[in-house]
Amino acid sequence: MLRSSTGFMRSYYSKFGMAFRFTDIFWIAFSFYASAWLNDCPWNPYFSFFTVCAMVLFYFIARANGLYKSWRVTSLWKETETVIVVWTCVAFLVLFIVFLMKLPDIHLRRVFVSWFVLAQILLIFWRVLVRVLLREYRSRGKNYRTVVIAGAGELGMRLARTILDAPWMGYRIKGFYDDNKEEGSMPLPGSGIKVLGDLDRMIDDARRERIDLVYIALPMRFEGKIRKVLKGLSNTAVSAYLAPDFLTFDILHARMVDMNGIPTISIYEDPFDSASGWVKRLEDVVVSSLILIMISPVMVAIAAAIKLTSPGPVFFKQRRYGARGDEIMVWKFRTMTVLEDGDVIRQASKNDTRVTKVGAFLRRTSLDELPQFINVLQGTMSIVGPRPHATAHNEYYRNLIPGYMLRHKVKPGITGWAQINGYRGETDTLEKMEKRVEYDLRYIKNWSFWFDIKIILATVFKGFVDKNAY
Repeated sequence: MLRSSTGFMRSYYSKFGMAFRFTDIFWIAFSFYASAWLNDCPWNPYFSFFTVCAMVLFYFIARANGLYKSWRVTSLWKETETVIVVWTCVAFLVLFIVFLMKLPDIHLRRVFVSWFVLAQILLIFWRVLVRVLLREYRSRGKNYRTVVIAGAGELGMRLARTILDAPWMGYRIKGFYDDNKEEGSMPLPGSGIKVLGDLDRMIDDARRERIDLVYIALPMRFEGKIRKVLKGLSNTAVSAYLAPDFLTFDILHARMVDMNGIPTISIYEDPFDSASGWVKRLEDVVVSSLILIMISPVMVAIAAAIKLTSPGPVFFKQRRYGARGDEIMVWKFRTMTVLEDGDVIRQASKNDTRVTKVGAFLRRTSLDELPQFINVLQGTMSIVGPRPHATAHNEYYRNLIPGYMLRHKVKPGITGWAQINGYRGETDTLEKMEKRVEYDLRYIKNWSFWFDIKIILATVFKGFVDKNAY
């Protein structure tokens, strides 16, 4: 059997991966040494201890977050984001160790700030450099892999588009193989990728020709054909990957999970069940603390206005569903003459007589939600996330909107992707609530630290006042 000479680095993949790990550790140690030197601080045993802690923590947290998986299937932007998340977690864990040790003043503050910035720059920069060199190498026709796709249906075409849109992966599609497509046809218009034959032909070609990877993109209902292909490819040396037909499922957060030797794929999972959760919580604590300090005079003024203009308490607590569907008590400034929290709750509507004059202003400007920063500090809410609905509304809509309760895989938020896109306030039609849920699930699927920052900034500039908030 002929083998491709264009992907020589795969022979050294394990060594390349180890080199990556050691290089990361080297940059962490080097950046600490450089930071101490730049700040004119003599090296001491404490610095050595913190450096070792950081290297060990980075290695394990990076592995847990998939930082060292193949570059061919991970974009530079995604890898950069992972580096930032992992290094931020490591830095704060090391700072926590410093706090527990109650060390004397050894100029740690300046050194740690420099270390945090310099290490992050080096960890990202050298990855960019290596990718640039690899891209140049591949532009000369080197270090690429030949790919064929078993199945020219919707899934196969989607897979082909993904590969064509990501040339940095170093894959070249030789063609499709499909029992139900005519040989020579082009299922993907404009791509120039043809159907080379049926599945039996693919197995024969894999035995004789230079094929590096086979992606099996057949619907799950064709189990017999999938078994046949896998059996045929077992007599070849090509690498085979199964692309399950999950297009019919609304996957929330998918990843491979090894269940004591049995590979499984998560369909509905908490996206913050990793180092991302630490970053999310740190973001919440820092941002909410700063905001509460800044808005405390405003909250005092609002409390006084409520107390002086209408009878009743300043704050209103209402039962809502939090993460995992657990019941939480959400804080708000009272804006109505009633305190409804039963099994049936009527949403506020235009010219609602229950809303006080001060309450109307607070609701229109979202100032009534300022006490929810207390919920964030308590850990029951987040700065950014799906807005919490009253439990009565949850019980009503969960039976009408598929995937509604998936919003509760994460903590509810003070602001969210749906709100800054105009889906807030009264949901007097089912379609409005469906759009709100659609945006909420899109946020959960695509969460990143920078996505949160984007939503927070958008809220500051356009998210407070809304004509639909009554």
